[in-house]
Amino acid sequence: MTDLTIVDDMLRVQWPDAAADYPLIWLRDNSPDAFDPATQERVLDLLAVPETPNLQDAHLDGGAVVLNWADAPMARFDLDWLAQHRPGRPTQDAAAIAFQPWEAGFTPPRHAAQNILTSDDGLRAWMRDTKAWGLTIVEGLAGEGAGISVAERVGFLRRTNFGTTFEVMSKPDPNNLAYTSHALPLHTDLPNQEVPPGYQFLHCLENAAEGGGSVFADGVALAEALRETDPEAFDLLATVPVPFRFHDTETDIRVRRPVITLDGAGHVQELRWNAHIADVFDMEADILAAYYRAYRAYMALTREARFRVEFSLAPGEMVVFDNRRVLHGRAAFDPSTGRRHLQGCYVDRGEFDARLRKLG
Repeated sequence: MTDLTIVDDMLRVQWPDAAADYPLIWLRDNSPDAFDPATQERVLDLLAVPETPNLQDAHLDGGAVVLNWADAPMARFDLDWLAQHRPGRPTQDAAAIAFQPWEAGFTPPRHAAQNILTSDDGLRAWMRDTKAWGLTIVEGLAGEGAGISVAERVGFLRRTNFGTTFEVMSKPDPNNLAYTSHALPLHTDLPNQEVPPGYQFLHCLENAAEGGGSVFADGVALAEALRETDPEAFDLLATVPVPFRFHDTETDIRVRRPVITLDGAGHVQELRWNAHIADVFDMEADILAAYYRAYRAYMALTREARFRVEFSLAPGEMVVFDNRRVLHGRAAFDPSTGRRHLQGCYVDRGEFDARLRKLG
């Protein structure tokens, strides 16, 4: 810092590279006395503060800026803190790892379960790969529950109407196509939930049946391909909410959301793609035909070999993927030729990112 100036309702700080203006109301709202010292939660009543606080003096004292308010305790702001929180600059976030798009030919990074379970460095390396690529394989898992132990290294497991953990195998009287031997087209799980599960963990316990190979595609790469070739279709999928519904004898869970979710900068952050539990489209008649064209255009991309990665999991391997980004499916299998059994669970994105921040 090279200079301090009070300009109207701003404190202007001149840094070596550029000046930054800090609104006085922002400084008052973030004053050390505005936070409980034990919990670090804000306790200031913002409505008890003038809309333009009266700052009488600002000066440098060692490594801090000292503010003398007319109607509040003196405040000290560490220079490093002010530099990190310049208005208009997002705060550094160890979990803010950019998506790395991929297509056919992508080889998911592999990590040893032992490293993840016993080393924070190993855990961090695997989690960073999983966040960046959206798909990794953990190997060296021994016995039932071993994959769950890896998931619990990240955070709390997400409970859904299928339970906290679930067994993916052919079952009598199934309530979901995953519990049959049918082929599953590429999809995301539970888009009918208000917040779909984040990261999915599928630990292979047995895979002796003929068929049943796993299929994956980067839903973000598909969406960007659609944006490039058919921007009108992309806009419809990103703006028009559609109904999703799962129902059985126990529950009826529904939501209306767009297939593609964008962040504030227009980047694709989430996909809800599951043609099996999309409910009856109920948009106005004058956009139904256009929407179906857009919907079919994205569906056609999911069938293109240039986007798909296919492999078979071996017993002791676990695939981990971002369920709100990566589409997954499988080939049909013949249960009469052997058992196919995967054990699964979910950890939400918020839990995943919180763990990355602490490790970071």
